Amino acid sequence: MSNRILPTAVLTFLLVGCGDAAFARTAATSQAAQQITADDFVGEWTGALSLPGSQLHLLLHVSKGAEDQLSATLDSVDQQANGIPVSAISAKDGKLSMVVAAVQGTYEGTLNKAKTEIKGTWTQLQPLELTFTRVVKQPSAATGAAAPKENVGVAPSDAEGAWMGTIDAGAMKLRVVFHITNAPDGLKATMDSLDQDAKGIPVTAVTLTGAALKMELKQIDGVYQGKFSRDKATIEGAWTQRGMSRPLVLTRAKDAAALERKRPQNPVPPLPYREEEVSYENKVQGDMLAGTLTIPKGKGPFTAVLLITGSGPQDRDESLMGHKPFLVLSDWLTRKGIEALRVDDRGVGKSTGVFSMGTTADFATDVEAGVAFLKTRPEVNAKKIGLIGHSEGGVIAPMVAARNADVGFIVMLAGSGVPGDQILVRQRTLIEEAGGMSKETAENSAVVQQAVLTLVVKEKDSPDLEKDVKEKLAVYVTEPELEAQVKTLTSPWFRYFLSYDPAPALRQVKCPVLALAGSKDLQVPPAQSLPAIRAALQAGGNKNFEVVELPGLNHLFQTAMTGAPSEYSTIEETMSPVALEKISSWIVKLP
Repeated sequence: MSNRILPTAVLTFLLVGCGDAAFARTAATSQAAQQITADDFVGEWTGALSLPGSQLHLLLHVSKGAEDQLSATLDSVDQQANGIPVSAISAKDGKLSMVVAAVQGTYEGTLNKAKTEIKGTWTQLQPLELTFTRVVKQPSAATGAAAPKENVGVAPSDAEGAWMGTIDAGAMKLRVVFHITNAPDGLKATMDSLDQDAKGIPVTAVTLTGAALKMELKQIDGVYQGKFSRDKATIEGAWTQRGMSRPLVLTRAKDAAALERKRPQNPVPPLPYREEEVSYENKVQGDMLAGTLTIPKGKGPFTAVLLITGSGPQDRDESLMGHKPFLVLSDWLTRKGIEALRVDDRGVGKSTGVFSMGTTADFATDVEAGVAFLKTRPEVNAKKIGLIGHSEGGVIAPMVAARNADVGFIVMLAGSGVPGDQILVRQRTLIEEAGGMSKETAENSAVVQQAVLTLVVKEKDSPDLEKDVKEKLAVYVTEPELEAQVKTLTSPWFRYFLSYDPAPALRQVKCPVLALAGSKDLQVPPAQSLPAIRAALQAGGNKNFEVVELPGLNHLFQTAMTGAPSEYSTIEETMSPVALEKISSWIVKLP
């Protein structure tokens, strides 16, 4: 999930292990409820908590002891946490009240007149609606009734083909396709993540047992488990990755070509300029960086730009959600007479190195190597080499320009003007609200996230950081998810990003600066960053800069409805012509 979405240290409020709680009061019961007794709550009840991007399915077991006292346990099915003890339970006047001390949660609900449904509120740091429905067991064959037939007749040939589904990942919805083949030595498969432009991800193991299908993908730490329907037309199950489980229903994809999103701005040959595959060395860190140079027609010398990608490992086109923003941007610029260099991040594509061990400061040295390379090109005007950085790239550009007189100008596209921890907290709140969460709940979520991020910033160099973060997070997430989040939060990149303040570097930038942001950017909110960028440039005495908020554009500079990341893949436009024209015209007018 961090391609262009700045990592948010996913602190989803899961059932197992959440924070302080207080009872939420339900509406008064009806007169009919007074006829309901404690016995009416005995049995099994199923319900689901709706969380941002997922659901948690619950099973409540209520029984009655020898002294007519109710007792209960709770199963969190998706988290494989069974038998969670209900430490206190009572039923009175049609109301059921429970305290689950093990997870610091409470529940209070009202039984309906038909005694089939308990409607109420689960409170675990935040209140969530939760309705339990009585589980009615089917009569077995021993009682003379016919038991439901199990579908066990799924053959390997039935599983062959392309199976498509959508993973609701909260901030975005990701379409995936599993391509299953029936080989002589068993079933084989690959997976495509269509909206992430990732294809052919190997499935390391495929197991078909009766109607149950399991596919394991070790490369991305993912597992899919599902069950074929009786007509073998669908597979209903769940996708689990790094401890997080989400429902995923697969159906046969009849026309694979129809799954491709339209991207009308992608350039189509013949092109009115020359392309050249290039490579050069970062002599500071020893990595070889590979990219594509697009050269306008004519002899030059040309103004040249180096494009800098955002957070997460990116290829030279900055491919994400089916879009190739840097391909579109470089095409536009080169048609305007500006030479453009776009590069695979270290460890990505044809570039060498280990991306996961790098920080923003390390990536800045890759950019400096790119500037040095452009200076060697005979068709480039060495006094007009600029940087265009998107998202984290918009932080790197001023970092490099502040210490390199060779940089003639910079363009910041959705770049930040404040430290990373401030960006992440505001980003999370806006995205959750755009996803339908109430403002109050989103703000409560932000309080928790801020506490964790503050801990990481405060203790980033402490040998006990990992232990302390685990202790802080253990209250909010499950054990499988905990390890993944701690790894992210304590990584070198994340620790650097959280505390790095772009303002000092911006104050030192003396070359021309264009800072652009979309008014609907929820990832790097313009109201938070643009004033800080303007203030830093003014404080440093920069006399040639523009800070512009472009109406109606999102973090990718697409024309958007809400700005939510879930829209990115559904929008045909890769980059607004308004943004493209602003960038190129500003560069062309530079002295």
